[in-house]
Amino acid sequence: MNYYEKETQPHVTQQDHSLKINNRKSVEISGVKEVDSFDNEEFLLETVMGFLIVRGQNLQLKNLDVSEGLVSIKGKIYELSYVDEQQQEKAKGFFSKLFR
Repeated sequence: MNYYEKETQPHVTQQDHSLKINNRKSVEISGVKEVDSFDNEEFLLETVMGFLIVRGQNLQLKNLDVSEGLVSIKGKIYELSYVDEQQQEKAKGFFSKLFR
């Protein structure tokens, strides 16, 4: 492979996924592909390991770095849960009804 071929091929890497909760007051999440929906009580995030729901009180998006896949959320954290495909459709349906 020559130099030109190396430059034109897409760079594909598997991104790591991690969660760091700080005193239930904030959470830092890596490996986020997309923020599907959010409000002050619930965030639905698509991560490299599946869909993740963050539930709490007074939740606010503190930091979003799409290129790095990093999201920081502050507020009172009550629950973090991963959802399978069936639950994902229910979660998306719930949010789509809210934001019509």
